[in-house]
Amino acid sequence: MTISYNWLSTYLPGGDMAQDPEKLSKILTSIGLEVESLEKYESIKGGLAGLVIGEVLECEKHPDADKLKVTKVNIGSGEPLQIVCGAPNVAAGQKVVVATIGATIYPVLGEPLTMKRAKIRGVESQGMICAEDEIGMGGSHAGIMILPAETVAGTPAAEYFKPYQDWIYEIGLTPNRMDAMSHFGVARDVCAYLTHHFNKEVRFVSPFNNSFKTDRTDTAVQVVIENEEACQRYAGVSISGVTVKESPQWLKDRLLSIGLRPINNIVDITNFILHETGQPLHAFDATAIKGNKVVVKNVPAGTAFVTLDEKERKLQAEDLMICNAEEPMCIAGVFGGLHSGVTETTTEVFLESAWFNPMTIRKTSFRHGLRTDAATRFEKGVDISGCVNVLKRAAVLIREIAGGEIVSDVTDVYPEPKYKTQIALKYHYLKKLSGKNYHPDAVKRILTSLGFEIVKEGMDELWVAVPYSKPDITLPADVVEEVVRIDGLDNIDIPTSITIAPSVEALGSKEALKEKLASFLVGKGFNEIMTNSITNSKYFTEEVLATAVKMINNLSAELDVMRPSMLETGLEAFSYNINRRNQNLQFFEFGKTYSSTEPGKYQEAEHLCLYVTGALHEQSWQEKSKGADFYYVKGLAEAICELAGLPAISFSSLEQAGHPLVLEVGSGKTVIGTLTVVNKELLGRFDIKQAVYFVDIDVVQFVQLATARKITYSEIAKYPAVQRDLALVVARNTTYDAIETTIKKIKLPRLQQVRLFDVFESDKLGADKKSMAINFTFLDEEKTLTDKETDGMMNKIIQAFEQELSAEIRK
Repeated sequence: MTISYNWLSTYLPGGDMAQDPEKLSKILTSIGLEVESLEKYESIKGGLAGLVIGEVLECEKHPDADKLKVTKVNIGSGEPLQIVCGAPNVAAGQKVVVATIGATIYPVLGEPLTMKRAKIRGVESQGMICAEDEIGMGGSHAGIMILPAETVAGTPAAEYFKPYQDWIYEIGLTPNRMDAMSHFGVARDVCAYLTHHFNKEVRFVSPFNNSFKTDRTDTAVQVVIENEEACQRYAGVSISGVTVKESPQWLKDRLLSIGLRPINNIVDITNFILHETGQPLHAFDATAIKGNKVVVKNVPAGTAFVTLDEKERKLQAEDLMICNAEEPMCIAGVFGGLHSGVTETTTEVFLESAWFNPMTIRKTSFRHGLRTDAATRFEKGVDISGCVNVLKRAAVLIREIAGGEIVSDVTDVYPEPKYKTQIALKYHYLKKLSGKNYHPDAVKRILTSLGFEIVKEGMDELWVAVPYSKPDITLPADVVEEVVRIDGLDNIDIPTSITIAPSVEALGSKEALKEKLASFLVGKGFNEIMTNSITNSKYFTEEVLATAVKMINNLSAELDVMRPSMLETGLEAFSYNINRRNQNLQFFEFGKTYSSTEPGKYQEAEHLCLYVTGALHEQSWQEKSKGADFYYVKGLAEAICELAGLPAISFSSLEQAGHPLVLEVGSGKTVIGTLTVVNKELLGRFDIKQAVYFVDIDVVQFVQLATARKITYSEIAKYPAVQRDLALVVARNTTYDAIETTIKKIKLPRLQQVRLFDVFESDKLGADKKSMAINFTFLDEEKTLTDKETDGMMNKIIQAFEQELSAEIRK
């Protein structure tokens, strides 16, 4: 929320109650309107400091340059300045703007320039005679600025032009504070603070007065509300004979200071009123109101409507529209129509002030992607009691600024007037919630200064009626918040001791296992990441999107679907780092994916994902750099399963279109995840040119298997293990998995471990052959194995290899 200090000050008391910008900033923050920044605003950058009005006494041709002139300029004090000037229109007798030595000018284009004593083609120059673009006052560079002859030389330029200066607050407003989304609303809070802390009533200066009166009443527009739930109050007034033109400077300064671009006097007044009172208004060209009738209603779905931005939009049946007797004119509370708005030729205006249902406005605003100032206020709930007063103030301003006459009484359609919410506040509850004893008089003073009405009082109870401007206040706790924030959180004493009962809660089995896995991965050099669960639908195929959860009110076009896969968001993180020359990456993430089988039924699945790319470590004098590969990532997946105690870990090939290699990771008969070598086409979409390996573990299955395991303990073997090596020649397409499967079929209980330690390929072994060297470890916990027993087991293994794999044993 942007607030102008000058603007705000018009509603605050002066004299000893006046606050400078810094003090006011502290007050705003203390009452819950946190000031995130306070910056000086200048309509002309630099405020024309150091610039003066001068009179050109002499103007002669430069002795060494055809296009330059040497002038003598009187600036009202001291000796006249000698200034070399290149403007074609400079002449003796002119009143001009002079930048003296030491002054800094701020051109419309280019960097600031500080004046110094200089020599131009051998002639000394003691300043600069300025064009309007050189001092930020306009875009013209055709020549120097020439002022009226009666202008007094020596007058400071800031005093002559009076550039507008202000202080601008950026307030971090919480979403519930609709009452503070205006200068007048903020002023009301400040006055409540001053009333409480100075212990005397401080009234704000109301922008509303009794100057409204009709000039005649012959042009009334009939108003009909068909949807009384979506529009609970609608007021309007007609103004005739207006002249649409540029706004006066004071109005343009107000708007420019808070970042709004002036358009014309009618539109500028509605914007001014919006930021003054928080009540959105809309001005119609009255000639567009066919049948002299305004109807607030819904129109059939699919109706085409062209908005002010010249875009045709298809309306939904839930969109509330402001219509004339024949057609829609405006999307209620959101955006005007192209053919009913005020233009330069408008002379007849119908001004609208209404209250629209916040839920209806919010849905329509998001549905059409129209996040306007009006919509953001209506969707939070505006003050329904202020519709007519605001309308009258705007009508008077239009008559003053744009001319014309008010040609109708105010039409106010209010079918079911709202009653104020009444809340009972108990003082002991106030003490319990705030931690401070408040005197009843202080509580009443704070609440009445904020607009609350005291309904009745009791010994330990106060009934208050909530002002319409605070639709968020519905509970006693909300009233406590109002008291505490005006009094100040800093004024609540902090106790010297606090008594609490410590709560000790052991991590659940899932959380404990996740913590254990995270610690293991960090120890392996991984970094944990958290990526956005909302992602871009363009990453996925139509087949995947068929079961994806799509966002209805997506924040942007790029974030429109709940992620059906963790891979793509991880690749975004890789791309971000690689583009910044951080190419060796190992990430892990605990996250969720989302899917939907039918409308209203959604599923979410929890995952542990590993993302690996680049080198595992940098090159050093001891060893060369080694890049991550498939086998490293497969080992990681296996190590994670072993760490959790999962039995019978296996990897099997999975046919999955698009990726060069995908393995299913299993434990027993349960699939717990996949290992993927990501295809180059997908990597190219993220501008990644190096290999990426991805492990996706189903956390639910993983935890179920891990918690179901039984932990057994055994003594360390008393007898030595025996190791044997075996080299066998097999077909080149034989996998190590086939070898392990063959060994398992033999069922040798004393075989403790099998390890592949060498693979050798050569034409000398035969066509399409390779040699695989395997180490076997045998152990009998009851006795020492003899060579005969070991040889017997090895012979069974050799026989199985020869029968199952057609292997030849290398000797």
